[in-house]
Amino acid sequence: MAPMSAPASSSRPFLNRRLASFGTTIFAEMSALAARTGSINLGQGFPDTDGPAEIAEAAVRAIRDGRGNQYPPAPGIPELRTAIAAHQQRFYGLSYDPDTEVLVTAGATEAIAASLLALLEPGDEVIALEPFYDSYAACIAMAGAVRVPLTLRAPGFRPDLDALRDAVTPRTRLLLLNTPHNPTGTVLTREELAAIAELAVERDLLVVTDEVYEHLVFEGGHVPLASLPGMRQRTVTISSAGKTFSFTGWKVGWVTAPPALVSAVRSAKQFLTYVSSGPFQYAVAEALALPGSYFDAFRADLAAKRDLLCDGLAAAGFEVFRPQGTYFVTTDISPLGEKDGLAFCRALPERCGVVAIPNQVFYDDTSAGATQVRWAFCKQTHVLQEAVDRLRQL
Repeated sequence: MAPMSAPASSSRPFLNRRLASFGTTIFAEMSALAARTGSINLGQGFPDTDGPAEIAEAAVRAIRDGRGNQYPPAPGIPELRTAIAAHQQRFYGLSYDPDTEVLVTAGATEAIAASLLALLEPGDEVIALEPFYDSYAACIAMAGAVRVPLTLRAPGFRPDLDALRDAVTPRTRLLLLNTPHNPTGTVLTREELAAIAELAVERDLLVVTDEVYEHLVFEGGHVPLASLPGMRQRTVTISSAGKTFSFTGWKVGWVTAPPALVSAVRSAKQFLTYVSSGPFQYAVAEALALPGSYFDAFRADLAAKRDLLCDGLAAAGFEVFRPQGTYFVTTDISPLGEKDGLAFCRALPERCGVVAIPNQVFYDDTSAGATQVRWAFCKQTHVLQEAVDRLRQL
């Protein structure tokens, strides 16, 4: 049998030019580096323990009972859509119709992709908070739109609202917000959100909000943009179960929005995964109904881990920007005499057996984040303590 030949040569690259600048993600690179060197992985944001045992058992029970083993309904199972609507009412006083205003997705990542593909035309401008999670840039590019960064700068990482207003042009279609914000840990205040809402209404902008860390706000509380005047009808709110219940591999996310926006997003979503996570949807429906004590204990546990890692990083010589929310803390490596976060992170496993993520990969203006490094604290306490001990070698 003749060996398979290589693809025919072509004057045109195989990869769509919109994605040409997006190679292997930094998360894959650093996780592979952690595995190869046996390092502690504080790079990728996934917990190293599973979520509540009763929720895992709910998924097992669904599988055994034959619920969700075949294609679930395209918008998501009714039990989960009802639970999502009840969650929005319970925590934020927001009322959504589970039949027309809730859509279940393959994690928040698909929700973001489907929303941007559905709502954007080529040439539309999207203003996003920079540094931004890497899938934002890729999804905007796939939609043929243009990203316009609003840079959050150290040490406070607050949005410049005057700069935001100046960034809006006749081509601006959408604001893409993330609060609590990954990677900086910034939580937008009610006053900041109110100013953003006023601008969105004035300029008739759509808003997509990524709120996956909504239950990990350590000071104050989370304010959904959709709860502010004039915003419910123009906001696509995205969240997921992965971060709140520590089952990131289940990939159960959702969209809440008015019927017309949900219908638009669903039109794109149906040609991405169509449906996903059947049995897990039943389990997440039960998770969303857990008592308030679960959410309080979860937040308190992560706050303690945040403080342990922040204190350890400060003792190791980093400048630490203590986060208000999320799984992550950003540091500056300049006090260690370092100038290049990417080179620092690639060398760190060999130096002391710890892996982190360079923030510059989240910036269009890489110089703005050149010396910043992100660390995940969603790990067991003894793992964080061991990482802190190793970092003292620096």
